[in-house]
Amino acid sequence: MKSKKINVIGLGYIGLPTAAILASNGFHINGVDVNKKVVDIVNQGKIHIIEPDLENIVQKCVSQGLLKASVNPVIADIHIICVPTPFKGSLESPKPDISFIIKSAEELIKVVKRGDLIILESTSPVGTTDLLFDFFNQKGIYGLHVAHCPERVLPGDIIRELVENDRIVGGVDSESTNIAARFYREFVSGNVIETNSKTAELCKLTENSFRDVNIAFANELSLICDKEKINVWELIKYANRHPRVNILNPGVGVGGHCIAVDPWFIIDRDPKNSRLIKTARNVNVYKKDWAINKIVGYRDKLEKKYGVYPKVICYGISFKPNIDDLRESPALDIAKDLSQKYKNTSIIDPNIKSLEGIDIIDMKTDFSPNCIHVFLVKHSEFCTPSFKERYLGLEVIDFCGVFEE
Repeated sequence: MKSKKINVIGLGYIGLPTAAILASNGFHINGVDVNKKVVDIVNQGKIHIIEPDLENIVQKCVSQGLLKASVNPVIADIHIICVPTPFKGSLESPKPDISFIIKSAEELIKVVKRGDLIILESTSPVGTTDLLFDFFNQKGIYGLHVAHCPERVLPGDIIRELVENDRIVGGVDSESTNIAARFYREFVSGNVIETNSKTAELCKLTENSFRDVNIAFANELSLICDKEKINVWELIKYANRHPRVNILNPGVGVGGHCIAVDPWFIIDRDPKNSRLIKTARNVNVYKKDWAINKIVGYRDKLEKKYGVYPKVICYGISFKPNIDDLRESPALDIAKDLSQKYKNTSIIDPNIKSLEGIDIIDMKTDFSPNCIHVFLVKHSEFCTPSFKERYLGLEVIDFCGVFEE
């Protein structure tokens, strides 16, 4: 099967690592992206995202001729769709947006042929894989094998997890399932588990909804503790000494393309039976607004006390520690909101060099005494003893537990 050619559509945080791993395993990969700048970067053997070990693999595979990038798919045997599936509409009633999947399918019409395998890796609402299969049939393209295999990787450790994690593969029929599973077993060392497409789709949504509910519990605890003037970090540490309790740590909400988005796909499909999932989502969305109000109130208090306008410095704007991914980041939203309210707002993030409309300063920058230091994301650079020592006696709001270790 490794002699076959593969289109990987979408060269983002999942598509590019997937293309690189496949190429490093001897497959001939055509990576497709609508962004010509991304295509040019990859063809130079470079990368446009931060992910450990990825650039070395891309550079090697490009030099060997196993990986190239293009704005268009080519005639191939396997086509893997790794495009975004965001939501549209308001936060009160968001709707899944599968337009990028449909656009990918429209491009594939030009090159697919009977017997080809189409794999949807993009996280999708239940029924999307069937819809994709029907789309090609409606266009008069028959004999395709179509399956869903959701990615389930951790940014910062994608290369290892793409190979070692178990994969759930579900086709629109048993033949599609078997063919797709056989392909993944060519390069995945974890278990490749076969099911149907709807189960595979809901499995990914379930995993991230489970995590969202657990994070919401921690975030709700932090609200209660703040009102009761209890240290939430201490409380959770003590509660977790129970042998069957494992409470997560709170933050300023939930970000990323997965956990912040996937629960809405379940809610939209079946609002009547997903009330707990919706409540958890609302708690995590509210935590961001609560944090903004907390910062504003603290700033107003200091302004009245000292008669000056305190500068606000936000530490960390990615959606989680030690990455540069800003997708659905509540920390970024908080920083943007504060920047609009107060012109003397700055950002410190070791993984973000520049961002339009936001003042990003270096970690070593000297700051004036009248500053509020707001820690939003627990980057490892913020957790060293020497770094934390600088902030003794200063005005600090710690939403992510930097100073609790």
